[in-house]
Amino acid sequence: MSGMRVDQDLCTLCGQCVEACPFGGVEMRDQSIEFTDSCRLCRLCIKACPTSAIWLEKSEAVGAVDKAQYKGVLVFAEQRQGKVQPVTYELIGKGLELAGELGEQVAVFLAGSKIESEAGKLLEYGVDRVYLYDHPELEHFRIEPYTGIMVDLVREIKPNIILMGATSVGRSLAPRVAARLRTGLTADCTSLSVKGNGDLVQTRPAFGGNVMAQIVTPRHRPQMATVRHKVMPMAAKVTKPDGQIVHCKIEESSLQSGIKIVGFKPYQVASSITDAEIIVAAGRGIARPEGLELLGELADQLGGVMGVTRPLVEQGWADYTQQVGMSGRTVRPRLYIACGISGAIQHVAGMRGADVIFAINTDPDAPIFDVAHYGLVGDLYEVVPALTQVLKEGGSPNAVFQAG
Repeated sequence: MSGMRVDQDLCTLCGQCVEACPFGGVEMRDQSIEFTDSCRLCRLCIKACPTSAIWLEKSEAVGAVDKAQYKGVLVFAEQRQGKVQPVTYELIGKGLELAGELGEQVAVFLAGSKIESEAGKLLEYGVDRVYLYDHPELEHFRIEPYTGIMVDLVREIKPNIILMGATSVGRSLAPRVAARLRTGLTADCTSLSVKGNGDLVQTRPAFGGNVMAQIVTPRHRPQMATVRHKVMPMAAKVTKPDGQIVHCKIEESSLQSGIKIVGFKPYQVASSITDAEIIVAAGRGIARPEGLELLGELADQLGGVMGVTRPLVEQGWADYTQQVGMSGRTVRPRLYIACGISGAIQHVAGMRGADVIFAINTDPDAPIFDVAHYGLVGDLYEVVPALTQVLKEGGSPNAVFQAG
């Protein structure tokens, strides 16, 4: 492993390397220089050392794998209480698209107890194989067994791409699988595509969401990515599914775990903004908290819910559960009304999948208009009350714009 090294015989303990490190990664201990976990290998200490006592020791390069041995897309099917979670069907849709471009197949990894019926449902979406691990010990997610059996399957079938949901389960399982396979992992992808050579182009926000980074894994396989719920459209059912269920043998040693489940109480899932068909969202442009009541009334008239951007949550005007964006919820409603929202990339990444986006903003150059299907340049404190009144009277929202 690469790391900074010190020749203690040459070192004079002058401390210049400690002062030069901007990360606090160099410390003077017991008459010697030591590097901590904060070291970023920036080499500033090397330049600062007057006796050339410090150097960077590089590990031997890891050879590239034979990419020709890896084919197809493997989707991790997350199940809870014996039911496959919706994000799985979104991953299958994207997996079928990627595999279609490469002329390869899509397989699904499903583990649980008494879930063969769920495996049959997965075949209805056009996948080629469902690798089913059915055992009482797999009823509830435990990280060690799930990691072990998934790694064994991957080593056997050698998929080119692995897709997993960016859920609490996926975020726990994916890095462990990637570490054992010694391959790369890109989390919270907003877009996926493939090159002709099979390289997966994984797009995700970086640097606080200010840029969209495109990441590839050219030297290792499989290529792994996690995707949030509602980012991708769901797969459609096929008329004549012809896939097969592969019942996989489970070694008892693979079920060993340091975690013992002594009881299970189902979590009562409350209504979530991610499931809403209509969302009226407020941004910094509402200027004052009273604007939330105004937009809440519009949401009620439309039979929808309220959403907000991050600044409103940080100001304490709204709850985190209402936040839309990369640091909040990813949504995919039929209608998204953005009121006073500038259109920062962090927010847009969480709502651009809406069927229809309607934006209201006083700034005609606001970035939100670049992603909106319909836009209105105007004061939301004039537009929203008029729209709400028309809806109360049973009229069409179009009447507002005809009158305006």
